[in-house]
Amino acid sequence: MITSQQMKAARALVGLDQRQLAERAGLSLPTIQRMEASGGQVRGVVETLVRVIDALEVAGIEIIGENASSSGSGRGVRLREPMDQKRPMHGRSKTSDGARVSSLTT
Repeated sequence: MITSQQMKAARALVGLDQRQLAERAGLSLPTIQRMEASGGQVRGVVETLVRVIDALEVAGIEIIGENASSSGSGRGVRLREPMDQKRPMHGRSKTSDGARVSSLTT
């Protein structure tokens, strides 16, 4: 349904912190924190998951499942499997459309 990484990315895209998402979904802050800390597929009560997804969709997020095409338009993100960790990324790399991007470090 949704992964913890998708929740975090979705919140970041629309500028919500965990508390704001909890309020919009009608859930407690610890519930959102547990969901995001779960790693991978978020497990929980279906109604709770639906409330989170609904709150994100109202905020403008489209949740895209693995290997699914997007039915919407506009900008977005898609998570993919990480590149081989043995191959270092130095400075700049190319996107699939040939555009050059700078790698970010945190």
